[in-house]
Amino acid sequence: MDIWTYQSVEYVTVAGENWLASASEYPRSMRALWESRPWAPAVLPCGRVFDVVSMPALFGRRVLDELWASGPGCGPVASFRGRALLFVQPGAAPRLRSLLAWEEWARDVPPLLCHGQGDAVTVPPVQRMVHAPDSPGQGPGRWIVAPDSQEPWLPGAAVVLWACVRAARAGSAATGPEPVPQV
Repeated sequence: MDIWTYQSVEYVTVAGENWLASASEYPRSMRALWESRPWAPAVLPCGRVFDVVSMPALFGRRVLDELWASGPGCGPVASFRGRALLFVQPGAAPRLRSLLAWEEWARDVPPLLCHGQGDAVTVPPVQRMVHAPDSPGQGPGRWIVAPDSQEPWLPGAAVVLWACVRAARAGSAATGPEPVPQV
């Protein structure tokens, strides 16, 4: 019995693996890698199948809550090195970057890393070992919402923008106004 295959606690479906692999220039090689080492993270290019918006983990959690509360939900989401990686429609990353720079609410949203055409991201393993580290920044990352279909729904720039704005406003309302320094 193969411990890595049968005792995983998190996994990507075969259809999800096919979708992820389709981002690679060599999808069959990517599938072969995952077949032999399903616990290994992989580097995939952005821009063709998906873009990725990377945000601080806590803010990313609030954005996910907003995406689900507003109705559309989200596509795949990963956690890697203390950041949330939101998979979005191809072309959404540069558009989101432009929208945030143009709109007045950009100062409320923490800096986002928008990975699009020409960029690559490290994605978590398709299967997670039973005793993998859970601490942020440890291990190869993990899927928060694993890819589970050949064509997952991916939010566009406008959907992510409004989720970010609502999450930033909710976060600032929760912390209250900043105290005035005493002179």
